[in-house]
Amino acid sequence: MLAGLVERFAGTALVSRGEPFVTLVRSIVGQQISVKAADSVWQRFAAALPAINPTEILARDPASLRACGLSVRKVEYVVDLARHFDNGQIHVGHWSAMSDAEVIDELTAVRGIGVWTAEMFLIFNQLRPDIFPLDDIGLQKAVARHFCQGERPPRRTLAAHGERWRPWRSVATWYLWRSLDPLPVEY
Repeated sequence: MLAGLVERFAGTALVSRGEPFVTLVRSIVGQQISVKAADSVWQRFAAALPAINPTEILARDPASLRACGLSVRKVEYVVDLARHFDNGQIHVGHWSAMSDAEVIDELTAVRGIGVWTAEMFLIFNQLRPDIFPLDDIGLQKAVARHFCQGERPPRRTLAAHGERWRPWRSVATWYLWRSLDPLPVEY
């Protein structure tokens, strides 16, 4: 089944997009809103700052960030992320030597970044090859469609199913997503 997807989507590939801090800010901005709304808020946010970096965000009054369309909670999350980067609690330079779980632990210490967001970041920004996001609805739907007669598998079954693709579970996940939506997501 995967071989067919690889053939069907030949010529497309997962490509890292953006600097880690900007990618994480953008993921927070886009949480729990439509893609169209997220793009609109992001455009206002980016226009309000001369650069999207921890220093610029920490220098802003929270009200000015709210004026871009961010909720009170999202402002708190973006500021907490900026603080983590600013005070050295995020170790981008060490990530290549850290395990997936260690990077996830580091990222989920930031308010507003959960395991799913950290996993998406590892797949789309860091291009980690063996992430299998068990809580991802798209992955659950694709496995249900292709391997479970349309029934969503329980978490334990999904995890066991993913073992067949280790150490390339991110790649398998990406192709499974493509089977549901042929247009690649730009994270």
